[in-house]
Amino acid sequence: MTVDFISLGCSKNLVDSEVLMGLFEAHGYKVTHDSPDPQGEVVVVNTCGFIADAKEESINTILEQVARKNEGLVERIYVMGCLSERYLADLEAEIPEVDGWYGKFNYRQLLFDLSAAHSSFLTPHVSFARHLTTPPHYAYIKISEGCDRHCAYCAIPLITGHHQSRRMEEILDEVRDLVSKGVKEFQIIAQELTYYGIDLYGEQRIAELIERMADIEGVRWIRLHYAYPTHFPWDLLRVMREKPNVCRYMDIALQHISDRMLSQMRRNTSKAETMALIERMRREVPGIHLRTTLMVGFPGETEEDFQELLDFVRWARFERMGAFAYSEEEGTYSAEHYEDDVPVDVKQRRLDKLMRVQQNISAEIEAAKVGQTLPIIIDRIEGDYYVGRTEFCSPEVDPEVLIPIENEELEIEIGEIYQVKITDSEEFDLYGEVNCEL
Repeated sequence: MTVDFISLGCSKNLVDSEVLMGLFEAHGYKVTHDSPDPQGEVVVVNTCGFIADAKEESINTILEQVARKNEGLVERIYVMGCLSERYLADLEAEIPEVDGWYGKFNYRQLLFDLSAAHSSFLTPHVSFARHLTTPPHYAYIKISEGCDRHCAYCAIPLITGHHQSRRMEEILDEVRDLVSKGVKEFQIIAQELTYYGIDLYGEQRIAELIERMADIEGVRWIRLHYAYPTHFPWDLLRVMREKPNVCRYMDIALQHISDRMLSQMRRNTSKAETMALIERMRREVPGIHLRTTLMVGFPGETEEDFQELLDFVRWARFERMGAFAYSEEEGTYSAEHYEDDVPVDVKQRRLDKLMRVQQNISAEIEAAKVGQTLPIIIDRIEGDYYVGRTEFCSPEVDPEVLIPIENEELEIEIGEIYQVKITDSEEFDLYGEVNCEL
């Protein structure tokens, strides 16, 4: 039997899909992922329920598969993930054609239900039988699930529940296993990675985890995603500074800078604390690249608040920045206590203006790399170019380095790291020439 997986949403969802794909594969099933025209007897849709657009995409994808089932192209449809975790009863009533619904935490039960496999596979921890859907040289490592922060706008705690750290030895064993299979680069992900360890060990243990991970032979790069600014574990910066395979990259969502907005968002930090955090990060880890996410149009945001945010972005000069407009999510604090009073057109205008400012900053930062020689990991061949990334770039979301194939005399291998001289830059991408392999 062939099972085709359609994975929507974030990289944390992708890890869940890879785990379940691996378990199915271990039991003799053939699995495919995101096929353009799924032909399997079974289709599994892993959904996202974070914001309105993601929910709409998930529902539309389910309905597309229902239509294919009605046409006889697939036999059964199963749904898992955040959307069904949060809206199970409504979805069951509205889309009865789906053969089974699973949430964020019971999705392994699908294997048991479908094949009557032994229940020993239904453990709460990630199995090492992952079927990687990423290129074989990098993988995502999920170190925890859930979040104990209660930001006013965020539905994640409603979906995932309290923060649950994975045990350190289990994570390190998974990394060792993936290294043995050829993985070199590890993207460390969580809803809130700086909280790691508090529930298991009574204290933040993220710095120890990353330091021990960096000492595993064969781990070439480690990159950190989704930190929280309050109670930041400063020892993590020491690890980043001392361990050459811990990338000088930190993904830390800040959302806003106006004290009034930060208070209404229930972020438990202030403008002064945020600016001091950024200054200390850059002081302790020279050359660090910061990725952040900002929000415009939160209830009550004034033009003065927005101008303060613009001035902050100009001051901070983030190497990587994304932004989005506030959308009300039922059940959140802001939905129950605030009026969504910023008009849609104002939200869009602010978002466009904020991103224009950031695009100019990003272009200047990337142009400053011209003439430098940087380590680059090669991800793929596309057209006339090898396409790679610096340590400052996460897959799929950050700028890439394009290396003309015709200029290269070396035999370049996908997944290897090379010293590359940067020769030119555009708004988002760099161009380079390979000097030697590292």
